[in-house]
Amino acid sequence: VGILCLTSVAAALDFKYHRTEELEKYLKGVHAAYPSLTHLHSIGRSVEGRDLWVLVLGRFPTHHKIGIPEFKYVANMHGDETVGREILLHLIDFLVTSYRRDPVITRLLNNTRIHIMPTMNPDGFEATEVRDCYYSRGRYNKNGEDLNRNFPDAFENNNASIQPETQAVMNWIKNETFVLSANLHGGALVASYTFDNGNSVTGSSKGYSRSPDDDVFIHLAKTYSFNHASMYKGTGCDNRQTFPEGITNGYSWYQLEGGMQDYNYVWGQCFEITLELSCCKYPPEDQLEKFWRDNKVALIEYIKQVHLGVKGQVTDKNGNPIPNAIVEAKGRPHICPYRTNEQGEYFLLLLPGTYVINATVPGFKSMLKTVEIPDNTGNFSALKQDFSFSEISTSIRPRISSCPKTPLYQEFTQASAAVKPTLHVLVLMTAMLVIFK
Repeated sequence: VGILCLTSVAAALDFKYHRTEELEKYLKGVHAAYPSLTHLHSIGRSVEGRDLWVLVLGRFPTHHKIGIPEFKYVANMHGDETVGREILLHLIDFLVTSYRRDPVITRLLNNTRIHIMPTMNPDGFEATEVRDCYYSRGRYNKNGEDLNRNFPDAFENNNASIQPETQAVMNWIKNETFVLSANLHGGALVASYTFDNGNSVTGSSKGYSRSPDDDVFIHLAKTYSFNHASMYKGTGCDNRQTFPEGITNGYSWYQLEGGMQDYNYVWGQCFEITLELSCCKYPPEDQLEKFWRDNKVALIEYIKQVHLGVKGQVTDKNGNPIPNAIVEAKGRPHICPYRTNEQGEYFLLLLPGTYVINATVPGFKSMLKTVEIPDNTGNFSALKQDFSFSEISTSIRPRISSCPKTPLYQEFTQASAAVKPTLHVLVLMTAMLVIFK
């Protein structure tokens, strides 16, 4: 029976474009054939009422398990950019049929909870009646909004009205402990990374908007590019535009306000990059099999990077978890401090090296630990480093300061500017005292 189920699911997926009904049928078929390995749920509905399906894969697909990081792929955010939508279906097929057959895939699924959303904009996909390589109205949702300009922005006020699809993803991010992510697009061939927007605080005056974890983002982008069949060549889609090593800082390419990858990083504590997978937005069906072959290895190798760096729990004197403790690597402060989840867990993506990890329970002292981080991606587990606060008991809850939704880097700039006159006054007063003395 198991072999028949496996065969029927595999046979149902061919290299063609799947309409909404077909996509839903396929996902439900996979879940029915692999109920212990998968969990299928809708995180919300589109403007026209279509479900936003997510298939979760892993040893514990229905819920978060302590120590197991959460990963996600999102595709078809722009309805007329279709390659990602289809290759994620084939990724699902590959993962479920390789489990317990391929030792690498088996270990990956045993140690990672993988969330796959083949389409974030089903309305836009259905509205794209003419398949074209270039821009079409199907890019937008039913309300005519670009979903990748629709999120809160860390640098300037985004006046766009939050759409149902965007709100669903924001709620999803809030309710999970996502560590790493990628969103799949079309129209170019490059791996683009945070920040997409910027100001003088992030060095964007030089045409590059640098995040505190720029080295990690470069590594993530290169991981995908160098495992892709041709992205690493950096030739781009025409002679006017090239991307050395197949990667680019988002702002260096073009400024983007309200993008999903910046939102993930700032407000979701999740490192996300944008993968542009095809020069043609909506290529002919007969090219889909090649797109799958070109991306297959890169998709798997990128998931493995969720096991970079360090992870652990922050607990009190009785071993109970402390949620909302701030845990960050020294020298890498985030405007929205990265905090522990309800289980007291933290996950920090860091490249191999020596770091000082600072755990702070608001209202109490901080704890510093020096760690030597190896490359543990091959072992499917980041370095484990726990923190125990012996003076704190469960009866005491740390103060929670929520992260505002206003442009944080704008506030930071204003605060920096406000400090300067005060410093000048202090210097002047000190000089006067010296003179008078």
